[in-house]
Amino acid sequence: MGTVMLGQHGILLESCHRTNSSAVRSDDVSLRITHCGVCYADVAWTRNMLHNSMYPLVPGHEIAGVVTEVGSEVKIFKVGDHVGVGTYVNSCQDCENCNGFLENHCSKNVFTFNGVDADGSVTKGGYSSHIVVHQRYCFKIPDGYPLAKAAPLLCAGITVYTPMMRHNMKQPGKSLGVIGLGGLGHMAVKFGKAFGLKVTVFSTSESKREEATSLLGAHNFVLSSDENQMETLKGSLHFILDTTSADHPLDPYLSLLKVGGVMVLLSFPSEIKVHPANLNLGARCLSGSVTGGTKDTQEMINFCAANKIYPEIEMIKINYINEALQRLIGRDVRFRFVIDIENSFKQ
Repeated sequence: MGTVMLGQHGILLESCHRTNSSAVRSDDVSLRITHCGVCYADVAWTRNMLHNSMYPLVPGHEIAGVVTEVGSEVKIFKVGDHVGVGTYVNSCQDCENCNGFLENHCSKNVFTFNGVDADGSVTKGGYSSHIVVHQRYCFKIPDGYPLAKAAPLLCAGITVYTPMMRHNMKQPGKSLGVIGLGGLGHMAVKFGKAFGLKVTVFSTSESKREEATSLLGAHNFVLSSDENQMETLKGSLHFILDTTSADHPLDPYLSLLKVGGVMVLLSFPSEIKVHPANLNLGARCLSGSVTGGTKDTQEMINFCAANKIYPEIEMIKINYINEALQRLIGRDVRFRFVIDIENSFKQ
């Protein structure tokens, strides 16, 4: 079995280490990983941007694969099932958040990689051939849904879907603004269209216009640096999803919301500043969100399968990962890198 560990400088090291514990407990699912999406979180932790990376580090939390073994108490999965694993692999399972299927907000939530599990082990993620996880944090991928396309749903997909459900954005005919057209942004456009929303994409790059309108089918594209274009949309949007991590002003976007409109921040700029009038005078709401609970994740996967919603991906082999991470930093990906794990480790 293969694992790729990334040191602090991004050097690839091959190892025979298996992610998490090699023993399959009674409530565990073991899967052979076929594909793993590449998220900006992989950049952040391989480069120790949050100053808590534990090397050697195995990234990857958009995992898709095939079940190879199940524990004696596992009833909903069987060998051969297609499954996914997302951004966390454990939680306390007994707090208010866990009981409400908001495991992602549990104070004892354990990240899929670079997390410390209940037994003290450091979790290792999807840049590997196998992983063993508790059945609660494993998700069924419906038959016929391509595993390569399923992988990005486990982070990018659910991170967008969760706030759309929480803020009741599934209202045909209403208007949605999407700031940024990367891995999360392009999924926001796809969900928005599936929900019957009128979607406007905001970008600082004119080169994104063709992709936004022709490829993804957005109804409108606005160059956010063009004050005239922004002015024409004031007070016109019901919802805005902000997927841009770079520092940027929020007030120009808040002013585009209708009375009672909702703007959701999905990213982590270094700071945000908002003039109170842009919230108070329009009774607007600025909210935050990150990933989703287990119930919503399975619901989102099923929705994508039923409605033929597929992320746009660029497939790579594991030996290209350093270049891919660098391209991700430079925003040079349309729209999600997915590692072909199954073929990367073949001898």
